[in-house]
Amino acid sequence: MDKFFVKLPLTGEYLTTVRLTTGGLCTLAGFDVDSTEDFKVCVTESLLILKRNGYESASIDFTVGETLGVVISGETESQTGSDAFENEISRALLEALLGKVEFVERAGKVEKIVFES
Repeated sequence: MDKFFVKLPLTGEYLTTVRLTTGGLCTLAGFDVDSTEDFKVCVTESLLILKRNGYESASIDFTVGETLGVVISGETESQTGSDAFENEISRALLEALLGKVEFVERAGKVEKIVFES
C-alpha cells in the first residue's frame, strides 16, 4: 500500500492541480474513466466543503492499494462563515457517489472528510 500526501491553499488554481493528481492516482488504482471522474468530483467537493467551513488550506492523504482511500483535513482556519445550503448539496453528492463517507465535525463544523473507493 502506497501513501501520497498533498497540502495546499484552498484557492481555484490549486483545486485544478488536485483534480489532475487525483486522476493520476485513480489510474494507478485501476479505476475506469467514469469512476475516476466521480472520485475527482468527490475530492473537489470535499475541499469546497472545508473552504466553506472557514479553512484556508487543507491536507489530503491518499492511500493507494486495492482501493483508493482519502483523508481530507482542514488546516488553517479563518473567520469566514459556512454556506449551509451549498454544504448540504456537496454532502448529498458525496454520499450518492461514494455510498460511505465520514464527516468528522468539531463544534458543528466539518474539519475532516474520509472515504475510499
